[in-house]
Amino acid sequence: MNNLNQKLAIRLGFAGLAPFIFLTLACWIVHPDWLGALIRAQLHYGIVILSFLGGLHWGVALMAGGGHENENKKVLIWGMVPIIIAWLFLNHMLIGFIVQVAAFIVTYKIDKRLYQSYGVPAWFIKMRLQLTRVVVGAQLLTFVAANVRNYTN
Repeated sequence: MNNLNQKLAIRLGFAGLAPFIFLTLACWIVHPDWLGALIRAQLHYGIVILSFLGGLHWGVALMAGGGHENENKKVLIWGMVPIIIAWLFLNHMLIGFIVQVAAFIVTYKIDKRLYQSYGVPAWFIKMRLQLTRVVVGAQLLTFVAANVRNYTN
């Protein structure tokens, strides 16, 4: 990837944090009647991003060719696991946030190992760590806002 595309990928990656940050801030300042919709939006966006991260695994596995056949099978399956688990708990705020926070952390840790074995550039793994930290923080602060502001699911 050339330098221009790397910069664009980094900018787009960080732009993808905007909904997480906006929804977190909104949960702290909007009228309590809106809180439920914002919490659901945060959980839904988390699932969208987990799905995107799974799709990255599919792309890496498909681009790797046949050299890592057993590893490719694991990567394709792993690409689906976090989103399915998160989807199962979408309608349960407490469990939903716990599952998504865990999914983002575990996904990063597994991604780091898998991406290194596939030769994904170090800057991408570093970016993933920074993005994961913000996402996890936003998810946790949204959960806290829901509890401090006494939202009941």
